[in-house]
Amino acid sequence: MGVTLSRPGAARFRNPCAQHLRSQAVADLSELQAIASSCQGCRLASGRTTVVFGEGSPSATLMVIGEGPGRDEDLQGRPFVGRSGRLLDRLLAEEAGFERDAVYIANVVKCRPPDNRDPKPDEIEACRPYLDAQVALVSPKVVVTLGNFASKTLLRSELGITRLRGSVYPWPSEGDSPGLGGTVVVPTFHPAAALRGGGEVLAAMRADFVRARRCLEAVPVRGKGPL
Repeated sequence: MGVTLSRPGAARFRNPCAQHLRSQAVADLSELQAIASSCQGCRLASGRTTVVFGEGSPSATLMVIGEGPGRDEDLQGRPFVGRSGRLLDRLLAEEAGFERDAVYIANVVKCRPPDNRDPKPDEIEACRPYLDAQVALVSPKVVVTLGNFASKTLLRSELGITRLRGSVYPWPSEGDSPGLGGTVVVPTFHPAAALRGGGEVLAAMRADFVRARRCLEAVPVRGKGPL
């Protein structure tokens, strides 16, 4: 499956980081990663060690999306490494039934924000076309969003993660993400919150990953708001 960036209804590179790609088609994730690796579309580019593009199965039915790379991710060029990554791997295996390489893992922004601060709106705007194209190319059945920032950003909600989690939502569509009919979003806490917050947060995350597994086993439901 390819993504034509300039065609109505396709994932488009509309933002400053990729204006020159308006008329080009991206055939696969490898080609998209090569484009992203040289991106200078926002201030985050100047402080990064590497672009943390994402990794996993290009045909995954389950996709996991976090906020952005931390220090370890920036150094290694891989999303969710270290303690948070190990916890994510456990939850995927124990509750969703997936090994890490069977899912696709990405972040809202591909470069580490200074001091691990939240990405700024213009940074998200510059990087969002890459994420839209990743989701379009993978075309997962279920997207698990990790943490307050990623969940609010992708669901376009003002609600915090404590209120968002526990429900299943349709993937928001504005006509720019092809092949997502029936895709649903399952928000949950960030693994770092479980490492800080103890058993209650971890139990909630386990329940959310079970919810994601059950969504994969069920017929997708379309509509607005929580499903």
